[in-house]
Amino acid sequence: MKKVQLTETVLRDAQQSLMATRLPYADYADILADMDKAGYYSIECWGGATFDSCLRYLNEDPWERLRNLRKNLPNTRLQMLLRGQNLLGYKHYHDDVVEKFIELSIKNGIDVIRIFDALNDFRNIATALDSVNKYRNQRTVASGCISYTQSPVHTVEKYIEMCKELKSMGFDTICLKDMAGTMSPYEAEHLIKGIKDAIGDMTLILHTHCTTGMAYMTLTKAIESGIDVIDCATSCFSGGTSQPATESMYYALKQYGIETGLDEDIINKVNDFFKPVKQKYIDNGQINPKSLATDAQALVYKVPGGMLSNMIANLTDMHAMDKFDEALAEIPKVRADMGYPPLVTPLSQMVGNQAVTNVLIGERYKNISKEIKNYIKGEYGIAPAPIDPALMEKVLGADGSPVDCREEDQKRTGEEFVAAREALGDLCRSEEDIMSYICYPDQTLKFLKDRKAQEENEAVYTIEAM
Repeated sequence: MKKVQLTETVLRDAQQSLMATRLPYADYADILADMDKAGYYSIECWGGATFDSCLRYLNEDPWERLRNLRKNLPNTRLQMLLRGQNLLGYKHYHDDVVEKFIELSIKNGIDVIRIFDALNDFRNIATALDSVNKYRNQRTVASGCISYTQSPVHTVEKYIEMCKELKSMGFDTICLKDMAGTMSPYEAEHLIKGIKDAIGDMTLILHTHCTTGMAYMTLTKAIESGIDVIDCATSCFSGGTSQPATESMYYALKQYGIETGLDEDIINKVNDFFKPVKQKYIDNGQINPKSLATDAQALVYKVPGGMLSNMIANLTDMHAMDKFDEALAEIPKVRADMGYPPLVTPLSQMVGNQAVTNVLIGERYKNISKEIKNYIKGEYGIAPAPIDPALMEKVLGADGSPVDCREEDQKRTGEEFVAAREALGDLCRSEEDIMSYICYPDQTLKFLKDRKAQEENEAVYTIEAM
């Protein structure tokens, strides 16, 4: 019997896409024991924007969240999304930082590490792969990920060659990450058949979004074409900018006689649990109706779900939602100027923020963000296509030229760890605290100060109560 397995995304990408990653651990802790029995291929629960959001908005230690997930999901693969040399941030880190981060991720409970580079510059994922192989255990899966998009330079033949390269690098599985939900059924069929012919029986995974309305058709054609694993979200957190519904795909696959390994009663119980959780965030406005809708214009803009929800949140905070449509239309123009990078973190935020800046100021590139300047300088890797010469000259000058990003990444001085340890002083209790500070210094410092103050207050209260 043919088998297609499902990854459940409600704890990471589904809530990231619908509510900008603001879902606290406490809201889903009580359902984890049931989720552990559901039969998922994996549960995507960490990485992406969860690390930043834990520290910045939720007053949670992301490492403690991971340990709790591991404790309560002992029988299920825990999956994270890693931005290659960017880790979970927006800049490249030195190789020694990347290696230590992956060591700690595996130590604290991660099984599946899905590794991508926003530019599909695979030099930027090689260190992460080497580190996974160095610290792997029997449950570890290194998943090489391709950031899927369409442009004049992104072709089926190009993607097939990328998959061959990922296989030759030694990844365990390959994932096609269609972050904007723009892959059509036609494209899925030709792409997946071509890739399967090239990589043989290696596990191939498809990740897509419902943003454009294509996802269910695309998944159906992908299944017919030989896909092995699909990413889905429990139905109340599905649709819109999120993934297709877990239960719906289960029922469809069951009628086709395709085995999924899922327990029907449990996946329905999981959805029942999350219904009031979702309603709470609709009622308080954290889930915006725009994130729940289908927008076929995303086929033009190529905007991923997490990018769209954050763009809505930022424009709302600036009282500038009247500029939303204009900013959306500016995104593909900025993307073309930058050499058609796939719109995935961190490039999606960089392109989106620059588009918003262009619109709000009323003049294109009057202000250019530091991140865009660094991209043009070559610090993120090789652009898929040539960058607009006028934009290049504006940043580099008439005689400037890009740098080789890997020369800096490969420095292994250890200085960042020493500096972080000194900066934290007695706030630091673990290597995980140091790593959090390296990734997000301001947010981590505030979190650790609040943690210490809370514990001191609790100690005073205990003494007074004796």
